Amino acid sequence: MKTTRQNSRPPAREKRGKAPIRPRATGVLPVVEAALADMKAVDVRVLDVRGSSDVTDYMVIASGTSDRHLRAVADRVVQMAKAAGHRPLGVEGEEQGEWVLVDLPDVMVHVLLPRTREFYQLEQLWEPAPAKVAERAPASKPKRSAPRAGTAPKRNGGAPRRNGAAPKREATRAAKPRAKSPAKTPSR
Repeated sequence: MKTTRQNSRPPAREKRGKAPIRPRATGVLPVVEAALADMKAVDVRVLDVRGSSDVTDYMVIASGTSDRHLRAVADRVVQMAKAAGHRPLGVEGEEQGEWVLVDLPDVMVHVLLPRTREFYQLEQLWEPAPAKVAERAPASKPKRSAPRAGTAPKRNGGAPRRNGAAPKREATRAAKPRAKSPAKTPSR
């Protein structure tokens, strides 16, 4: 009599040809975060820009303490990404040393000096704006009345603008006639 084991699977068939492409269990983002932590990058921010950008899914913004530190951080990000199987698409700004950009699949890494980061304010550019709460106007403040029908609002004394430029000012004094200069006679 043959005994069979319960929950036994049939032997796996051998597939011929290329192996199917499997999605990676871990993305490049954890690798980037580990590289930045390893090199002691300062003030690391991860921004999810999937809803506002088609170029990338995440922006990672970090600061370094010096131009040499920026280059070292960017190099470490590239090394660890390559080791994890994520080939960088490009690295920009290593020569200048104020802002290094590492373009990885689905992640852009910006490593900046603090003064450069403060100047460009990338976080404010890519983070969603906070929702503003509608405030009620005080009841005692009178509302501006609408202009009367048939009248246009005046600007700068009612003078029309030309090509967006400010209107020319009229001369307040009457123009004085200039005295004619004596005609020059040709010298012989």
